[in-house]
Amino acid sequence: MLHEPAVLLGADHASKKKSKLGMILFVVYALLYGTFVIIGISHTHLLGVKVLAGLNLAVVYGMGLIVLAAVMGYFYSMICTRMENKMDKEVHP
Repeated sequence: MLHEPAVLLGADHASKKKSKLGMILFVVYALLYGTFVIIGISHTHLLGVKVLAGLNLAVVYGMGLIVLAAVMGYFYSMICTRMENKMDKEVHP
């Protein structure tokens, strides 16, 4: 059996822009996560405060981080696909 890629892979002309976008999103997420950790270390009493529908800050913030990661991943994928399509059209009109 011959195993080959399902699609023809070529040069990724958008890799620099995709990397920059990925690093920006990483820094934003890391800052938000770091804030959560700092609150958990230095102001533990704040995590017990009820903030939304009877849920405390720890649960709301933690679930928010999980949802944010999924949303950021979706937008990263969508934006990168647009960048790839645009760059490919510029290289191969």
